[in-house]
Parts: sequence; C-alpha cells; structure tokens
Amino acid sequence: MKKTIAMAALAVAISFGAVSCKKKISDADLQTQATTIVTSNPNATVEVKEGVAHLSGTFADQQSKDAMITKLKAINGVKEVMDMATVAPAATAPVETASAVDPAVQKKVQDAVKDFPSVKVEVVNGQLTLTGNVSGLQARKIKESVDALKIGKYNNNLVVK
Repeated sequence: MKKTIAMAALAVAISFGAVSCKKKISDADLQTQATTIVTSNPNATVEVKEGVAHLSGTFADQQSKDAMITKLKAINGVKEVMDMATVAPAATAPVETASAVDPAVQKKVQDAVKDFPSVKVEVVNGQLTLTGNVSGLQARKIKESVDALKIGKYNNNLVVK
C-alpha cells in the first residue's frame, strides 16, 4: 500500500514538473512568425515584446486589417495583439466637371461685348460671368445686349467707374 501511494505521489510530482517545465516561446521566434504573416501587406509592420504583437502600418480596408489581427492572434505564444494600424481612406476618383455653359452661348455673349475690350466673358464655378471695368453708360449697353440674347442667369461682376 505504501508503494502504491508513493508511486502515485511520484506520478503527480512528475506531471506537475512536466507542465511547469513547458518550454516558453521566445519573442524572437514569435517575431519571426509574425513577420512572416505581416509580409503579405507591404505597408504594415509588427513588433513582438513579451508575447504581445504590436501591429502598425496602413491597410487598404478594415477587412484586411481584421484578417491580419486574427492571423497574429492564432500564433501559438502570442498573448495579445495591440492594434496601432490604420485604414487608408477610400480613394475617390477625380470628378470631371463639364462647363454648365454651352460654348455657343458663351460665344454669343463674347460677340455681344466685343466693342468693350475691358470686359471679359468667363465661366466661373459653372456660371457665365462678365468681369471688367466699364462706365455707367457702357454697363447699361452691355446689360441690354446680353439680356437681349435671352441666355438666362449670368453673373454681372462689372465694375462701374
């Protein structure tokens, strides 16, 4: 009976010893594994300190960032993943703005004010705009000429001197 108890005690002691002697994975080994995973995104980096992976860099979208974090957490020995990475803003295509003013209308207005060299006819912010320095009499003639064309709304930014 004493031998059985002694053998059982010895078996328990050995099993506790085996569990406590479990090899701890070094940060260097974890760094190697983590770096291998993160190389799939050239804009991201990872650093492992005391079993904690610190992920930084930029990801194209939230899904790829979340997938990377999941892969890092799956590494045996990584206790936690600190997310310091960002998601790049969505790229927007340049907006082409076409002039809201018909070139033929612009040409008609230019012809109407051709006798007034100080007046410029331009499209500003999508609207036909008249600019320049004129006298009171010239301003009246220009307004009458342009209104007679019935082009609709336009900006009259003439300076009367």
